[in-house]
Amino acid sequence: MTVVTRFAPSPTGFLHIGGARTALFNWLFARHHGGTFLLRIEDTDRARSTDEAVRAIIGGLTWLELFWDGEPISQFERRDHHVAAARRLMEEGRAYFCYCTPEELAEMREQARREGRPPRYDGRWRDRDPADAPPGVPPVVRFRAPQVGVTDIDDRVQGTVTVRNDQLDDMVLLRADGTPTYMLSVVVDDRDMGITHVIRGDDHLTNAFRQVQLYHALGARPPLFAHIPLIHGPDGAKLSKRHGALGVDAYRAMGFLPAAMRNYLLRLGWARGDEEIIDTAQAIEWFDLDGVGRSPARFDLTRLTNLNGHYMRHTPDAELVERAAPRLEALCGRPLDATDRDRLLRGMHGLKQRAKTLNELADNALFYVAERPLTPDAAAARLLDDEARARLARLGPALAAVEPWDEGTIEAAVRTFAETEGVKLGRVAQPLRAALTGAAQSPGIFEVAAVLGREETLARLADAASQPDAGAKAR
Repeated sequence: MTVVTRFAPSPTGFLHIGGARTALFNWLFARHHGGTFLLRIEDTDRARSTDEAVRAIIGGLTWLELFWDGEPISQFERRDHHVAAARRLMEEGRAYFCYCTPEELAEMREQARREGRPPRYDGRWRDRDPADAPPGVPPVVRFRAPQVGVTDIDDRVQGTVTVRNDQLDDMVLLRADGTPTYMLSVVVDDRDMGITHVIRGDDHLTNAFRQVQLYHALGARPPLFAHIPLIHGPDGAKLSKRHGALGVDAYRAMGFLPAAMRNYLLRLGWARGDEEIIDTAQAIEWFDLDGVGRSPARFDLTRLTNLNGHYMRHTPDAELVERAAPRLEALCGRPLDATDRDRLLRGMHGLKQRAKTLNELADNALFYVAERPLTPDAAAARLLDDEARARLARLGPALAAVEPWDEGTIEAAVRTFAETEGVKLGRVAQPLRAALTGAAQSPGIFEVAAVLGREETLARLADAASQPDAGAKAR
C-alpha cells in the first residue's frame, strides 16, 4: 500500500501551532514511508473562509518547509462531487429528506436538555412519506445511520475505540440550500484522493465514528485513523490566547528558525527514547505512529527558545546572514550593501554564539552595519569619559601601524598599548568596545575590530575620541 496523507485546514485564520504539528506529523509519516502528502483547503464554509487565511496557511507551511505534493486542493471546488455522493445515497435508500422546521429542531434540543440527554435528532422523517411534507419548508438530506450494533475504530494512537450506534443520530449531508456539510465533504474527498491514513487532533475522534459509517455506505474502505492528543499550555490547560502566540506566523516574526520549530513540534507528543535534538533527516527516518503518546503535550516557550539557540549555533553563517537581513534592514532603514553583508558573514560566528533568536541576532549585529557616528547606549556612554576618550585618541596611531590586520595582531597591539599606558587591559578594551559597537557587550572586541577592517575601526575610534563626554549625562 502506498501511503497517502493529507493536511486539511479550514481557512478561517492563521496556521495554529496545533495545526502545524498535525501537518508535520502527516508530512513526516508520508516521507518516512515514501508516500504522498497532500494539502486540502477545507473552504466549504464560505462565510468564514478568506483568501487571506489561505495565504497565511500556505505561507506558514512554506516557512516550515513542509512542502506538499501536487497543487493545493479546494474542497469548495469539489462540491459537485459531494452533492453527487449524497444523491447516490438517496437513490440507494441510505439517505432521506428531512422536513423538520427550525422550531421543531429547537424543541428536540430543549426536550433532550430537560431529560438530561445529549441533543440528537429523533429520526421523525426517517421513514415518513415525503408527501406529508409541510409546505414551504426546504428539506435537508440526512444520512440513514445504522441504529443497532456498534461502530469500532482501531486507532493507531488511541487503540480500539467503540461507540454504540444508537448513540449516533442521522447527520445532515446536504443543507436546505443544497450545499454539502463538512462531514460529507471530508469523507468524499478522502475517498477520491485515496487517503490511506488520517492523522489529526483527538478532538475529531467523535467525528470519526460517523465518518466510518459514511465510508461504508459509500462502498469505500475507511482510512486508518490516528488521533493525536491536543497541545496544552504550561499550566496543563488547553492552549489558548492567554498562553501567548498561537499562530506560526507569530513565531516566525519572533525570530525562530523553521528547523528548530519542526524539531520542537515533533517532540510535542512524539518521542524516541531521550532524544531531544532531532534534525529533519533523522526525523523522517525515525518517525512512525507508534511513537505518538496518548497524553497531551505542553507547549513551553522557554524550551523552544533554548532549542532555537542550539539551532542558531549550528546553522551555517551565510544562511543566518540571509535570515537576519530583513530585520537588520528594517532597523537601519536601508538595504544592506556588499560591505555590510561581508562584515556580517565574517562576524557571524561570534554573533550567533550569543543569540537565541534571529531577532536577538539582528539586534546584536546592528553595530556592524550602523552608519557613523555611532550613538552609544547608556552603558557604553559611561565607559567613554574624558580619560577614556583621550586614551582612545592615543590608541588610534598604535592601531594604524598594525600589520597584518587580523585578530591576533590587533590584540597584541592593544595589550602592548595598555602596558605602555600603565593600565590593565580592560581599561583600554572596554572603551574600545564602546567606541566600535556603541554597547558595553559584544563578541570579542579584537574579533570585532578585525571584521570592521582598519579604515572603519580607526574612523569609529576617531569619532568616539572627538565626541563630548558621552558618559556625563549617563552618570
